[in-house]
Amino acid sequence: MNYDLIGDIHGHSEPLVRLLDRLGYRCDNGVYRHSERQIIFLGDFIDRGPEQREVIEIVRPMIDAGAAQAVMGNHEFNAICYFTQDPEDPSRHLRVHSAKNQAQHKVFLEAYDGTRDYAELINWFRTLPLWLDLDGLRVIHACWDEKLMRFLSDRYPTVNSFLADDLIVKASRRDSKEFKAVETLLKGKEIRMPGDTMFRDKDGNPRHHIRIRWWDGKARTYQAAFLGPDAALSHIPEDPIDAEHLIDYSEGDPPVFFGHYWLDGEIDRLAPNIACLDYSVAAKVGGKLVAYRWDGEQQLSKDKFVHVSR
Repeated sequence: MNYDLIGDIHGHSEPLVRLLDRLGYRCDNGVYRHSERQIIFLGDFIDRGPEQREVIEIVRPMIDAGAAQAVMGNHEFNAICYFTQDPEDPSRHLRVHSAKNQAQHKVFLEAYDGTRDYAELINWFRTLPLWLDLDGLRVIHACWDEKLMRFLSDRYPTVNSFLADDLIVKASRRDSKEFKAVETLLKGKEIRMPGDTMFRDKDGNPRHHIRIRWWDGKARTYQAAFLGPDAALSHIPEDPIDAEHLIDYSEGDPPVFFGHYWLDGEIDRLAPNIACLDYSVAAKVGGKLVAYRWDGEQQLSKDKFVHVSR
């Protein structure tokens, strides 16, 4: 099977339709299809953009009809936890309804909260796998960590077909192994910067931790290890770091694709067999929706990226 992988959409259906058209997918009875290829979405369908329902109405029929596959993004997981009551305190939810969380989730809630299909959509989100390990190809939203994946698979056999209630609860408790596992797979590995060093993220929130190039053994400073928008680099120190943050992912391992990191530079692979497809479609300026046309190659090629600008 040949695949077209598409990065984070974040409620922007108009560029999604243009990208699908450019990739040769045509709408047939409400489902975008290709005669020879299949889409793989990298998660984060929701939040940020103005077309929350429109995106779901495109991607869900594709997945349900077998014209596409997808992995869960951290925004879908957040939506599940925001919706789900805490069984230990039914007056609260597993994701706190704080001002910060409400603001991040605002446009999705405006589209779905109080509607008849809200709970049903959340239940559908729970069917999205956390990762895909296909023939010669791997897909995850943020970080491919096989130790954490084995831990979840051994303890929760349905992890890639339906998120069980007990996994959702435990993954919402910061002191649990499940929290670390899901947090890493869906949000990436992070390290704290030295002292009081901080920068502000795209939403204006202060950050003392950075997301890192978890596969990159050559990254020996905070700045070299940083994985995120180039605009933040000037705030990241060049102090040395050790290699404890690394995950063993060699050039002989199958190609792995992920989204999540809100890149804003030149579209290219990060390593011969590693690519991020999130190029900030929801950014106010310069955002792109990016795909990669994979035809079985072990070494990825820059000329196989396809994108549309918002």
